[in-house]
Amino acid sequence: MPGTEPATDWLLQLDPALRWQAMRDLLDAPESAWRSERAKVETEGWGARLLSHQDEDGQWAGGAFVPKGFDGAEWRREGQPWTATSFVLTQLREFGLDPSSDSARRTVDLVGRTCRWEEGGQPFWDGEVEECINGRTLADGAYFGTDVAGIADRLLGDVQPDGGWNCARCRGSIRSSFASTINVLEGLLEYEIATGGSEAVRSARRSGEAFLLERGLFRRLATGEVADPAFLMPLYPHRWRYDILRALDYFRKAGRQFGTPPDPRLGEAVAILRSRRDDNGRWLVTWQTPGRVWFHMDGGIGSPSPWITLKALRVLRWWDEQTH
Repeated sequence: MPGTEPATDWLLQLDPALRWQAMRDLLDAPESAWRSERAKVETEGWGARLLSHQDEDGQWAGGAFVPKGFDGAEWRREGQPWTATSFVLTQLREFGLDPSSDSARRTVDLVGRTCRWEEGGQPFWDGEVEECINGRTLADGAYFGTDVAGIADRLLGDVQPDGGWNCARCRGSIRSSFASTINVLEGLLEYEIATGGSEAVRSARRSGEAFLLERGLFRRLATGEVADPAFLMPLYPHRWRYDILRALDYFRKAGRQFGTPPDPRLGEAVAILRSRRDDNGRWLVTWQTPGRVWFHMDGGIGSPSPWITLKALRVLRWWDEQTH
């Protein structure tokens, strides 16, 4: 299928996880076309590669959040590991593994029966205590079709006074963080799409959105200063981390789902994102999170990032269509 520009054509030559989303989000291909491409995520490319690393009991690396037997000294020396079950499930969701596929159904069942959180031994689909973890687990469970209502209810009770969320709440924080808030927002959105949600879910999502919008997605509310320079440098895989592209892609998805136009307060972040496009119409890898991974999906620092490019192109398409 020919693309409308070189960057889109480039994406169509890559992994099925990218191709089916480029077909749907950039080319408006009919579902009959992209669904067959999406099905390949289970059997080809990065999706199949991740599935090949699955343990017999349904977990990855023998753990929920960290690999079995992981030495904390390695975390301090080399960075957080990303090979355990929770991060792999999130990656498979972002690849678009079909929830009705044999691999997905088997995984959801096995993980529910065998996987326990290291923090307190809770069953995986009951969630943990940190909002970032629970936000991603809510998104993964809702997407893959298992009951995660208990996690949703917990997150509704974890809203901070300023409207967002913070993993440090359990340690006394009363201020929200950008990272915790985007993790929870993505989870609530996926849950609302899957179940229809409730007024309480919609209200919590609106409060979290307001937290980000009031700050232009990247500024401190009190001073207007950039809260963290890394917020302006798109990252993928983002894991638990926050950046403006992750937030913009959330607002794009919510806007498409519910027919809401882009908020003007997204404009500055959109302009920064647009300015980072290179002469070939792509976005480059500018940094990576250290730590164990099953494999990389780009050529490293300075190379074009297919995932950042896909997400940026669909954000800009949505913005330009809705604002011009």
